[in-house]
Amino acid sequence: MRNESPRPVLLAEYRPPAFLVDEVLLEVELDPRATRVRGRLSMRRNPAYGDPGAPLVLDGEKLELEAVRLDDEKLSPNRYQVDDGHLTVADVPDAFTLETVSRCDPQANTALSGLYLSNGIFCTQCEAEGFRRITWFLDRPDVMATYRTRIIAPDDVPVLLSNGNCVETGRLPDGRHFAEWHDPFKKPSYLFALVAGRLGHVEDRFTTASGRDVTLRIFVEPGNEPRCAYAMAALKRAMRWDEERFRREYDLDIFMIVAVSAFNMGAMENKGLNVFNDKYILADPSTATDADYAGIETVVGHEYFHNWTGNRITCRDWFQLCLKEGLTVFRDQEFTSDLHSRAVKRIEDVRTLRARQFPEDQGPLAHPVRPDSYIEINNFYTPTIYEKGAEIVRMIATLAGRERFRAGMDCYFARHDGEAATVEQFLAALADGSGVDLGQFPLWYAQSGTPTVAATGAYDAADRSYALTLTQTCPATPGQPAEAKQPLPIPVAVGLIGPDGADLPLRLDGEAAAQDTTHVLALTERTRTFRFRDVAAPPVPSLLRGFSAPVRVSAARSPADWRLLMTHDSDPFNRWEAVQTFATERLIADVAALRGGGAPDRHPELVDAFAALLGDGAGDPSFVALALSLPGEAMIAQAIGRDVDTDAIHAARENLRAEVGDALRAAFQETHARARPAGPYSPDPEQAGLRALRNACLAYLVAAPGAQGIGLALRQFAEADNMTDQIAALALVAHTDCAERQATLDAFEARWRHDPLVLDKWFAVQAMAPLAGTLDRVTALRGHPAFSMANPNRVRALIGSFAANPVGFNAADGAGYRFVAEAVRTLDAANPQVAARLLGAFKSWRQMEPGRQAHMRAALEQIAGAQGLSRDVYEIATRTLA
Repeated sequence: MRNESPRPVLLAEYRPPAFLVDEVLLEVELDPRATRVRGRLSMRRNPAYGDPGAPLVLDGEKLELEAVRLDDEKLSPNRYQVDDGHLTVADVPDAFTLETVSRCDPQANTALSGLYLSNGIFCTQCEAEGFRRITWFLDRPDVMATYRTRIIAPDDVPVLLSNGNCVETGRLPDGRHFAEWHDPFKKPSYLFALVAGRLGHVEDRFTTASGRDVTLRIFVEPGNEPRCAYAMAALKRAMRWDEERFRREYDLDIFMIVAVSAFNMGAMENKGLNVFNDKYILADPSTATDADYAGIETVVGHEYFHNWTGNRITCRDWFQLCLKEGLTVFRDQEFTSDLHSRAVKRIEDVRTLRARQFPEDQGPLAHPVRPDSYIEINNFYTPTIYEKGAEIVRMIATLAGRERFRAGMDCYFARHDGEAATVEQFLAALADGSGVDLGQFPLWYAQSGTPTVAATGAYDAADRSYALTLTQTCPATPGQPAEAKQPLPIPVAVGLIGPDGADLPLRLDGEAAAQDTTHVLALTERTRTFRFRDVAAPPVPSLLRGFSAPVRVSAARSPADWRLLMTHDSDPFNRWEAVQTFATERLIADVAALRGGGAPDRHPELVDAFAALLGDGAGDPSFVALALSLPGEAMIAQAIGRDVDTDAIHAARENLRAEVGDALRAAFQETHARARPAGPYSPDPEQAGLRALRNACLAYLVAAPGAQGIGLALRQFAEADNMTDQIAALALVAHTDCAERQATLDAFEARWRHDPLVLDKWFAVQAMAPLAGTLDRVTALRGHPAFSMANPNRVRALIGSFAANPVGFNAADGAGYRFVAEAVRTLDAANPQVAARLLGAFKSWRQMEPGRQAHMRAALEQIAGAQGLSRDVYEIATRTLA
């Protein structure tokens, strides 16, 4: 069939539901091919809808309807209508009970949305619109009800879990057993969860601030119980932190997590029963890296924090998705920052924002943090919603300060607990509670694109003053011309650094005395000049300290300015930023030289900056490791902006790595030998920082001329007693054209072939190799016995990693584009969500040089022209081409 353009859902057309649901009673009789679901809904008309005669229209997909009862009267087929996606009952009273009986096929549900069966485990995923694949319902977030769920299964499905508290278990006369769960808190259908199967578990307890005892359980496939200890400890840390930082206490008698291997997302915050991709739960030193441990703590915290920001207060409609996701990302970032290094966490978060969200903001998929329309809501679980949404909340917190921001959050919780809220209600509560004027902040939710703040400074020696002029602009984005965009409220944290490298005290015009050495300037106009008094010497401005707003900064810098910032800026983020920006500028010049037939330059300033970092014995090793890192190839491409030649970028960056590695070989060798943690492995920040520094040094040694670095990597691979050091060494060997490469990969596979999560790392390492023949290798790995297109983790590890490989994916002949496009078409038939996310690799096609641009466009057009596309893939393909 031909693809037809679906009608988009529009924010402007939001209308309250015609009916409300007060109570949901579910009876689910589990069967792999024919699960029977009886849904009994206590319903009433919604006066806010405005049409007292409206028919009842319920959502349903992939359901076989058996019966419909209205107030216990079985309806004949002429009393209702079933079409593609809806059940309509035309004549219903103002208050009534509706019961439906239907069947679904979990085993055939390869989309992993609704109720599905994987590895013998029944599991649900209902966000955003999966509940309609389980039973007929008003499947929208502003319909909130209490749920009572009875699960019935044979004995070979021994564990039966759902939301809330377990209120009854027993056996039926036919030999099956059941468990009944009651969730007393109203929730939308997307937060419903059911998991059943043969599962083991670990258990712990948590005592809340008010003295309530809460049972904590993590369910996993049998045998994985010993790998849950870190996740359990992270959960308890998150629960305590939320009490202390936001005064939010858990509300049920039990909190459960289930880890499964087949899951489209990282995790899901279903009320009282979080479902996780097992990569964010299972960990031990031999199989998990420091990054894995950090990811577990972050994701466990994130999903737990949703209990209040997402569950107790949910979003009115899916256009308000940032209200739960952006806010909760901010909360999980603060959780990690409070427990570990705030500076390191901020750098890591900004790197993620720039790598994922900034390209989205400058490409065809750009959209506001609160979109105006969508065709498929699954496509809007984007970096803009999550990461940029978190940055908006952070800006408000920066302007308010910690205590006033918490007062604003207290007001939000008090006003909207148990409700489905909007962005406007969130901002109003924050403003009223904190006393901060947030009148301009709706613009951040409505305007897409990444603003640029241009800064110019002028020093007046006679007046001992420094005038800093800030000007904001925002480029055109789809549907939003540049001239139509209004000035945004932008908090710009600024410091002034004197010639001796010390911070100067800051006193703005109108202030009686100098303030701290960092001042948050509120840029609310298109252009504004801020004048600082009592400035003894011409300063170098340190702009956007702590990355106080999600913007780009443009400022003229001399080589002397860069040296001062790279070696003396007291703000850790801006010291790291100075290295990144200076290196990016130099690499862009090298790329131009290579494309013009010349040679790249030498970079003694960067070598000196790195030498100073290595010589700082008192420095945080995690920070030093980050500061030693060069900007990634995708970031360089983003800075170039158009006519991008990925081969030239790779060559320039590799040349700089080799130069630094060669110039500082002795210092890197000494630091690599010294930065070995003492004692048994621990993922704590001190040990993790040392390993990060050690492996950053090893990477430069491998990049330096000669075989010495590879020899050191091979030795580290053989001797490593933890996965962090082993996989770092493996990646360096696998990404180098050396004789030992294949044998090292084979040795790793032989050791870990029975551990799916570790084998994912093996697939990913090979897919990311910047070597000739990588595509052939990836193509061959699709036939590996452990690879399956039905497993999202494995698809992301192999094909997703290749799509993120700047060299392989962007091969000049277009072969990488054609490979990923074919994978998208194959996946679309089975799992549209994963296919659409993979298609996002093409979002920057217009920035490429003409040859690659033509190949990418052809691949996109082939996808868009394929017959029978899902709404997910159709929307991404057509928007990318538009």
